[in-house]
Amino acid sequence: MKQAAKESMSESPIGPVVRRNMRALVAAHERAETKKSFSERVSDVICAFSGSTTFVLLHVIWFSAWILLNLDVGGWEPFDPFPYGLLTMIVSLEAIFLSTFVLISQNRQAKLGDERADLDVQIDLLAEHEVTRILCVVTAIAEKLQIRIPAGPDMHELEKDIEPDELLKELEKQAEN
Repeated sequence: MKQAAKESMSESPIGPVVRRNMRALVAAHERAETKKSFSERVSDVICAFSGSTTFVLLHVIWFSAWILLNLDVGGWEPFDPFPYGLLTMIVSLEAIFLSTFVLISQNRQAKLGDERADLDVQIDLLAEHEVTRILCVVTAIAEKLQIRIPAGPDMHELEKDIEPDELLKELEKQAEN
């Protein structure tokens, strides 16, 4: 059984590092789901339902039935005659609540997006640091082996670590101009 799994893994185009990263992402999503408050869960369910075709169809049926029941025909006594003031009030309240639930969900999504952006920056800075170190090692190896590396105007700059604080200050300065 283990042999079949090993063969399957070796034949897979996805390597173990990618698998590890995928497991980490799934675990992060699961942690985010478990951190949701009750109101956030309710909000997500309501937003998912209100963004569905079923929701639209139910409203078409509801409005059609409401209007038909309030036409002064067929011997029915209209409970909300035209211009349908009660229906208007109910729909207005529904819109207020739906927009609030959407905002709750969007705020949580924005927070998750900010956390992911922070993680992206951390990973980018780590990758930049690693590439800088690799470039320094390759340069040292080339010097040791007396291999001439064509010097470009940016070679020395590439061998320096980026200071995040300095980079942020420069970005802020550029944004002000």
